[in-house]
Amino acid sequence: QVQVAESGGGLVQAGGSLRLSCAASGSIVSVIYVGWHRQAPGNRRELVAGLSSSGSTDYGDSVKGRFTISRDYAKNTVYLEMNSLQPEDTDVYYCSVKAIPNGSVRIREYWGQGTQVTVSA
Repeated sequence: QVQVAESGGGLVQAGGSLRLSCAASGSIVSVIYVGWHRQAPGNRRELVAGLSSSGSTDYGDSVKGRFTISRDYAKNTVYLEMNSLQPEDTDVYYCSVKAIPNGSVRIREYWGQGTQVTVSA
């Protein structure tokens, strides 16, 4: 069983920074793609940033130049560095991991429970 856990959310003033962490545990053959998403109540979940196994990255238009996604292979953890945070960045941030679990040849997607980020004006 693969589990995904996010951490690092909190309350920060506008212009401040936070770093979110996403750690995957369990028996994984390979990780294909890790994405950070956010979803405010009543809104659709949107991709904030993504990182493929090849190292290519994706960023949502609203966070380009402010957020950076990176991976620590030794710790099997993906980070989302968020700078110049604004009140509109307030959301629950979710991490998703597309991976091939041990004993399977199919890619499955696993989600964390989310971490709240609140940016005050």
